[in-house]
Amino acid sequence: MRDRKKRETRDRLAHVATLLFIERGFEQVTIAEIAEAAHVSKMTVSNYFPLKEDLVFDAGQRVLDSLARTVRERTPGESALHALRRAYLATLGEQHPLNGRCTPGFARLVHDSPRLRAREREIDEQREAALAAALTEATRAAAEDPTPDLSAAQLACVHRVLHRTARALIRQDTPEDALVERLASLAHTAFAALEPALATYATRPAND
Repeated sequence: MRDRKKRETRDRLAHVATLLFIERGFEQVTIAEIAEAAHVSKMTVSNYFPLKEDLVFDAGQRVLDSLARTVRERTPGESALHALRRAYLATLGEQHPLNGRCTPGFARLVHDSPRLRAREREIDEQREAALAAALTEATRAAAEDPTPDLSAAQLACVHRVLHRTARALIRQDTPEDALVERLASLAHTAFAALEPALATYATRPAND
């Protein structure tokens, strides 16, 4: 019960804050104004969200873990690349940590704020590091082997390009069908470019 109450409070704070940010801009809204709108103290807001930016990226942990989790959950006989491509394409019809889809208001909010763009870059770097760790685990690579880091950099780069493209299309109010079609086409092209190097990398054994 207590954990559920905390989750509800956290979700409410993030929701209230994001609405204010979209309406007035991230830099123009203070923690005190968020607290007042949510009917809590400033201390409560700061306890749940030590960084103001994380009120916007309240799903940050799910985003951070999304690529690594996909690799860890790949099916027997499936490589890391194929798992990430399959999972990305499977989520395109919805807002999901893997695909960068969001509301137009949210896309414009992040685009217009240097602080939010910087925080999102930090999350991207952490997500890439988590993916590298998952690839190291999946391949039992030695500590000095650079292959997991190099592979994670390539795979994470594809997702960054896909996210950036999604946000740009969303800011332009691209119709749903056209949005999905453009992103699916780009995903096929981008992942295909990595096939020569990564088609079989980190393939889960059939008997695993």
